[in-house]
Amino acid sequence: MRLLIIEDEPDLLKILARSMREEGFAVDMADNGPDGLHKAKTCNYDTIILDWMLPGMSGIDLLEELRREKKTPVLLLTARDTIRDRVTGLDRGADDYLVKPFNTSELLARIRALIRRTTQHATNQIELENLLIDLGTKRVWVDKEEIPMTAREFAILELLALNRGQLVSRTMIYEHIFDENDDSLSNIVDVHVSHIRKKLGQDRIETRRGLGYIFHA
Repeated sequence: MRLLIIEDEPDLLKILARSMREEGFAVDMADNGPDGLHKAKTCNYDTIILDWMLPGMSGIDLLEELRREKKTPVLLLTARDTIRDRVTGLDRGADDYLVKPFNTSELLARIRALIRRTTQHATNQIELENLLIDLGTKRVWVDKEEIPMTAREFAILELLALNRGQLVSRTMIYEHIFDENDDSLSNIVDVHVSHIRKKLGQDRIETRRGLGYIFHA
């Protein structure tokens, strides 16, 4: 899954990006309002982590502008901690609100909850016949035997499983799994899908040539 972090404090931005990447997320970053709004409008992010106080445009103004075009889940991460601030943030379009200083584990849990809500999954687990995928721990079992997955393999499997039965295009995979620094012209998606097939079974993922993939339950 792909996140956008919009935060003007350089050290915190780096810490957040590193923490999210360690959890297997693809991460894009912006350190001011106008750049953040441009990226938020241009790409289809799974969640946006947004600071309130930003140079060039406040987080609240950015949020209002974004909501005219997109429903991307947005978590406000800010030092503004009054009840009035929380109410304003949520009423102006935020999906969640977390006050600084914060616990990284709580932030990750809130991000997972936002993604579950967007994909209409009530829990962190996807169970399909003999396959069990735990989105929280990022672990996979087949016939109760744990299957090792790289972070990128798991991210692609998660996206396919959340959209099982539907065609997932290569463009969609690049938009949700790879960040702005990755090479979108390579055949890396096909390589990763091939590895996943070897681990889960060849019939689990169907290739539609020139279109993308369908994950079968």
